[in-house]
Amino acid sequence: MKNIQPKIEIEPYWEKDLQMRYPKDIDKPVAEFRNYDEPARDTVKSFYELNHTNQTYDFVLKKEEEFLSLDRKKMSLWEAVDYLNTLVDDSDPDIDLDQTQHLLQTAEALRAHGHPEWLILTGFLHDLGKILCLFGEPQWAVVGDTFPVGCKFSDKIVYSEYFKKNPDYEDNRYNSYYGVYYKNCGLRNIHMSWGHDEYLYHIMKSYLPGPALYIIRYHSFYAQHRENGYDHLMDEHDHKMFKWVKAFNPYDLYTKWQTLPDVKKLKPYYEDLIARFLPDELSF
Repeated sequence: MKNIQPKIEIEPYWEKDLQMRYPKDIDKPVAEFRNYDEPARDTVKSFYELNHTNQTYDFVLKKEEEFLSLDRKKMSLWEAVDYLNTLVDDSDPDIDLDQTQHLLQTAEALRAHGHPEWLILTGFLHDLGKILCLFGEPQWAVVGDTFPVGCKFSDKIVYSEYFKKNPDYEDNRYNSYYGVYYKNCGLRNIHMSWGHDEYLYHIMKSYLPGPALYIIRYHSFYAQHRENGYDHLMDEHDHKMFKWVKAFNPYDLYTKWQTLPDVKKLKPYYEDLIARFLPDELSF
C-alpha cells in the first residue's frame, strides 16, 4: 500500500469528548486508572523492579541488534494476534484481560467515534510487538512504560526509585541530563528502553502512515506524554507528532473494562481492514 501521510491535525473535540464520555462508560473512575500506589495486581511492582534494574543502554543496543533484523519468523497478523491470547501483561495495574480483548476494545472505541481506518487499525495492532514473548523474552523486556536510556532517568517514570539498582544510574557516561545525546536532538536519535513499541514500529514502518508509526513507537512513553519529562530531548517534529500520541492514549487506557468484545462477530471487519494495509505475511 502507498504510504500516505495524513495531515497532522488533531480534531479539537477528541480529548474533551473522551474525558466526558469514558467516565460514563467505564466500570471505574478515570482517576483510578494507572494507580501504581495501590495496583490491582501484585505483579506490577516486581515487574518494574526487574525492568528498571535491567534496562541499561548496553542491554538496549544488544536487543536492537538481536531483533531488528526481523528474520526470526514470518506469520500473518492474525497468527500473531492469536498468540497474544496467551499473554496477560504483568505490568498493567488496571486489568488482567488477554491482549486480543484489549486490542479490540481500543480499536472498537476508535471506530465508534468515527476515526479513519488507519487509526482504527493502529488501535487494533498497537500492542502486537508483545509477541516478543514468543521468542523467549521476559515480560520486563517486552511490556511496561518506556523511557530513554543513555541519559539520566527522569523521576517522572513510574517507580523511578528502582533505577538506583540499574548500573547506568552510577555511570557518568549515562547519568547526566543529556547523557550520550544533546539538547533537542529528536526522539528518532534516542534509544528507548527495549520492548514491544520499538519492535512493532520496525515491523510496520513500510506499511502505515507516519502518525500511526509514531503512535506505535511512543504510546508507552508515559513519562513524556503524561508528564513532559523529556522535553529537553524532543525537537519540533516530536512536539508536532506527539499530539497524535496524546490523542490516542485515552483510547488505549480508558477502554480497559470487563465487558468483552465479540471476537467472532468482529473478525470479518478486521480481516478486511488488515488486508487493505498489510501484506499476507509479516516479518518478525
